[in-house]
Amino acid sequence: MVHRPQDTEGAEDPGDALGPLGPVGLGGRTALVTGAAGGIGRAVCAALARAGARVVAADLDAAAARAAVAALPGASAIGVDLADPDEAAAAAGRACEAAGGGVDVLVHNAGVSTVGPFARGDPADWDLMWRVNARAPMLLTRDLLPGMAERGFGRVVFVSSDSARAGAGGEAAYSATKAALLGLAKSLAREYARKGVTCNAVCPGPTDTPMLRRVSEEHPGMVEALVRRIPAGRLGEASDVAAAVAFLADPSASYITGQTLSVSGGITMH
Repeated sequence: MVHRPQDTEGAEDPGDALGPLGPVGLGGRTALVTGAAGGIGRAVCAALARAGARVVAADLDAAAARAAVAALPGASAIGVDLADPDEAAAAAGRACEAAGGGVDVLVHNAGVSTVGPFARGDPADWDLMWRVNARAPMLLTRDLLPGMAERGFGRVVFVSSDSARAGAGGEAAYSATKAALLGLAKSLAREYARKGVTCNAVCPGPTDTPMLRRVSEEHPGMVEALVRRIPAGRLGEASDVAAAVAFLADPSASYITGQTLSVSGGITMH
């Protein structure tokens, strides 16, 4: 092995060469978060606000959305039924109006789910999941991407699910609609990579949220069985998912696009 001597005379400090390390921050940026009144949604709003973003919280329950961001400086809230295509399409304009400018960070967190054998599934439930979980994100993103590209900065984060990557018994339709987001994120990442816009997906594993608690009440023992399979030995917390979203939204993550990040305590590994 040949060791080459290093010439350190006049060398720049490594920190100078690399530039500032760690999160740059979202000061002056506006973030729209859907499903903001839920457990993960609230945590995402708080994490983005801590990073300096002006948060617009969107939820079917407008009062709950307002409560979710009441303590966040400069935050606002709008009520929107994402199952209604007209409301979903209008949400982009309403968010920009509420923020007093364009949306720089778009977090698609809203989602609905039903659990049960696929062969006994109700197509009406499938349609609701398709409208909320997949079509609404497509409509919102379509309307907000041009502004991001024009300003030369944008972050789109789709909150999908680990069931979209690995499958989940009893959640075939839900998994299918959430899997649609993975293809959407990758395709948009290719289209907008040179315009300063990144598109990524975060896939939570079993996470302690009101939605999971409701499902567990209908299926006793389900949570305990899940925890036994998780290498980390616990359910995820909403803050675990929010930290991943905030990381991908940060300006310092500009070289990360088209990626899918599992936040699952190791229950799935890819």
